[in-house]
Amino acid sequence: MRRRGRRGGTLVRMAKKESAVVDEQTAEPGASGKGRPTPSRRERELARQRPIVPKDRKQAARDSRAREQEQREKARLGMAAGDDRYLPARDKGPQKRYVRDYVDARLSIGEFLIPIMVVVLIASFVSNPVIQSWAMLVVWVLVAITIVDVVILGFVLKRKLAERFGGADKVQRGFRWYAAMRTIQMRFLRLPKPQVKRFQYPE
Repeated sequence: MRRRGRRGGTLVRMAKKESAVVDEQTAEPGASGKGRPTPSRRERELARQRPIVPKDRKQAARDSRAREQEQREKARLGMAAGDDRYLPARDKGPQKRYVRDYVDARLSIGEFLIPIMVVVLIASFVSNPVIQSWAMLVVWVLVAITIVDVVILGFVLKRKLAERFGGADKVQRGFRWYAAMRTIQMRFLRLPKPQVKRFQYPE
């Protein structure tokens, strides 16, 4: 009796499966338990596919160049404005920003050194030896004044950076050279661009 009961239960389950298969085959297209047609395997594979190579390669190249140009322009403007996201490592950080602002607020003889040297170079072609001698003397005097000015600027900046950023041990190295190189550049050629006016020293 037990064997017959088990066999009967097996037959009932098989009949249910066959009935379900028949129902799926006779169901109207578009009908499913989710309210939408069940996608076939081929349809799912096609939906996952993405074109590896664009159809219009020339247009894709133009779009890529346009995006790169936009990114470069954004980076250039960000660097000029002193945005840390676009600055190289040597210009990043609040201490470097403070040094830039302090140097840009000063009126330094060093920023006029290069133009004066160009004038002296032109004057050196003059045959008059007196003019040549005086021109060279002016250059050496300006170089000496610039060196003294940069040395004094280094001591002043070290004291101010220590006061602002929590002590002398917190001051980053290399700020003296950074300030000196910015000092001897003409103001309109400096990068990042000056963000303060003349004599507008940072607090």
